[in-house]
Amino acid sequence: MLAVAVLAAGKGTRMCSAHPKVLQPLAGATLVDWVLQSCEPLNPQRRLLVVGHQGERVQQHVQRRHQQVEFVLQQPQRGTGHSVQQLLQPLADFTGNLLVLNGDVPLLRSTTLGRLVEHHHQSGSAVTLLTACLEDPKGYGRVFCDEQQRVRAVVEDRDCTAEQRRNRLINGGVYCFHWPALAAVLPCLKADNQQGELYLTDAVGLLNPATQLTVEDGTEISGVNDRGQLAACEQVVQQRLRQQWLAAGVSFLDPASCSLSAGTRFGQDVVVEPQSHFRGSNSIGDGCRIGPGTLIEDSRLEAEVEVTFSVVRQARLARGSTVGPFAHLRPGAVLGEHCKVGNFVEVKNSHLGAQVKASHLSYLGDARLGRGVNVGAGTVTANFDGTSKHPTTVGEGSSIGANAVLVAPVTLGRDVTVAAGSTITKDVADDALAIARCRQVEKKAWHKPAAPHPSNATPGSETEPSSQDQDST
Repeated sequence: MLAVAVLAAGKGTRMCSAHPKVLQPLAGATLVDWVLQSCEPLNPQRRLLVVGHQGERVQQHVQRRHQQVEFVLQQPQRGTGHSVQQLLQPLADFTGNLLVLNGDVPLLRSTTLGRLVEHHHQSGSAVTLLTACLEDPKGYGRVFCDEQQRVRAVVEDRDCTAEQRRNRLINGGVYCFHWPALAAVLPCLKADNQQGELYLTDAVGLLNPATQLTVEDGTEISGVNDRGQLAACEQVVQQRLRQQWLAAGVSFLDPASCSLSAGTRFGQDVVVEPQSHFRGSNSIGDGCRIGPGTLIEDSRLEAEVEVTFSVVRQARLARGSTVGPFAHLRPGAVLGEHCKVGNFVEVKNSHLGAQVKASHLSYLGDARLGRGVNVGAGTVTANFDGTSKHPTTVGEGSSIGANAVLVAPVTLGRDVTVAAGSTITKDVADDALAIARCRQVEKKAWHKPAAPHPSNATPGSETEPSSQDQDST
């Protein structure tokens, strides 16, 4: 049997943030999300999360995203050893192995954790450490082994002598324990160190045998203690995601200029042009072309959709639709097949049927447009009265002239034509022409009087027009 404990109680003061460290964002998820996801393929029988600082916020976040996680409170926080001591009661009857992870070490691969658990099982050790050999081990605890590569000591960096700091084999902070053996020595831990804390590493010295497994990629054990380390982890995750999707048939024309989220899924033959970014959960269908200069967030794009220089948030785009350049699809926007939303068009909480064309300079809010509607330049649905939002409905086959304003709530029937420049405030029947604008007035032989020469002007003549300048109608 296997249990997993994730230590997530720390304050993370060096992050200089109002948020708990383990809830800091990383490629569309949080640090603790990445850690919990990494151990899911191991199918542990128990999942425990030790919380402390802002523990209620951490618990609420994890409960929304992960199933069957048990929460254990550490209060106050007195080190990693003290954190694991809080497991003595919830795991009182557990007799299997315990995998201990840190909530701020998000780059561990599931395959690495699987190797660690397997190595621990085969060696019959009381504890197995995950280690790495780093060129610059500063800040990490050092691992010291005997001739048989069994661990004889783990010394924290701050407690190392100058000679000990030359050792480049470091402790990754990831352990697999035989839980009954660990439970027996946890009460023996003492806080006789510079920090006055209980170190979990001290338990290693009390367990026999103790072995170690060196990870091949040292970046996997990278921890996050400040914004710089968070940014470094972001770069690693982004590179992994790009490599994953390149191998799956996605083309990135300039990979380094694009960023992805863990929740984005791509079909085959997708082309992602430079400076395109994906946030949250997205589904991008086969043959889509995204960018350049585009943001897609929490949206679903079916096959062969094109989005150029635009922002798409919480929207659904059916097959063959095109968006941009410089369009904005806001939450609730739904485009039918082969829709066109063009230059400087904003769509919010609106459903556009198949083959609708809104090519430029329009705002469509809280609207339902039927199949084949053509929206002229400058069309606006005036949907907000200062208190409530109101719907606009346009039947299929209708044509809205340029600079029309549809004042909601209003319904236009099928095959309606709205004259350019009209302000529509009442419903329009099928097959009707709607005209709602002032009559054009033309003055024959109209000559504007010449302006007086500055040298002949009298005071105030520039701002006081004569009666001949006034429109008599």
